[in-house]
Amino acid sequence: MNKEIYLAGGCFWGLEQYLKAIDGVMTTEVGYANGRTENPTYHEVCNGSGHVEVVKVIYDARKLSLETLLNLYYDVIDPTSFHKQGKDRGIQYRTGVYYTDSKDRAIIQKSLEQLQAIHTKTVVVENLPLLNYHKAEEYHQRYLEKNPEGYCHISSDKIDRVKKRLEDPYLYQKLSKIDIRKKLTPEEYHVTQENGTEMPFRNDYFDHFEKGIYVDIVTGEPLFLSTDKYDSGCGWPSFTKPIDQNVVDEYVDYSHHMRRIEVRSHIGNSHLGHVFNDGPKHSGGKRYCINSAALKFIPYEQMKEMGYESYQSKLY
Repeated sequence: MNKEIYLAGGCFWGLEQYLKAIDGVMTTEVGYANGRTENPTYHEVCNGSGHVEVVKVIYDARKLSLETLLNLYYDVIDPTSFHKQGKDRGIQYRTGVYYTDSKDRAIIQKSLEQLQAIHTKTVVVENLPLLNYHKAEEYHQRYLEKNPEGYCHISSDKIDRVKKRLEDPYLYQKLSKIDIRKKLTPEEYHVTQENGTEMPFRNDYFDHFEKGIYVDIVTGEPLFLSTDKYDSGCGWPSFTKPIDQNVVDEYVDYSHHMRRIEVRSHIGNSHLGHVFNDGPKHSGGKRYCINSAALKFIPYEQMKEMGYESYQSKLY
């Protein structure tokens, strides 16, 4: 499932440092692409060979979609700047996405159209097949690892933020109501789609403490870790926090003549349960009271084969 794509966005030192921090990126390499000659040197590239500095990215498509990789790339470039990124000026610093699989062209084009929709200026990012690629000199490879104080036009905040990215919204898609109804039991459908509540103490996970991950039963998006689960005595699965605050949405709920905070999955929009302020104080004081019927448990031993390998280290 490993795929490759070549990304250009100013000096390749900083772009490589950023891209290799993304979970799902397997390897990176810097080089020169889409110029007039084969096997150019850095000197030739800087003196008009027409090549662009690129980062070759090999990524695991099971963990990272091309759509998300491109959106993360767009976050660190100015897509409307012509032959200029940061302090770098020249044709070798233009922006572009260069593919070796022709099927990627349509994905790239769609993402660029979405990017253009949020910009008033013209987006000038190239979408072209890869030509005349040549690996850059060895001293350019992983340059900022070798020279931590070296020039980088991408902020350290953005690099730190991308390291903490957890979910890929393109890997977990919300299903149609028809498909959801086919997939779920009547109780699972009632809970997740009709804001229902299952019976306490008569559900699958209220007293379940095996090591693993809990995901949305509809989409498979990761939600909670077993290490954050505890026995609250309420009869439903209780967690001190979600895997990341971005994987759930919270809304004020006035149903049943009460004021509560409802918890829903971010991508699937499944009703999960409610969050209360009576949880363990040493863990933040929250109690995420979640319906078992909204969850699917993946045991630690199966997480790798099920695509949740990146979360295993968080269960140590």
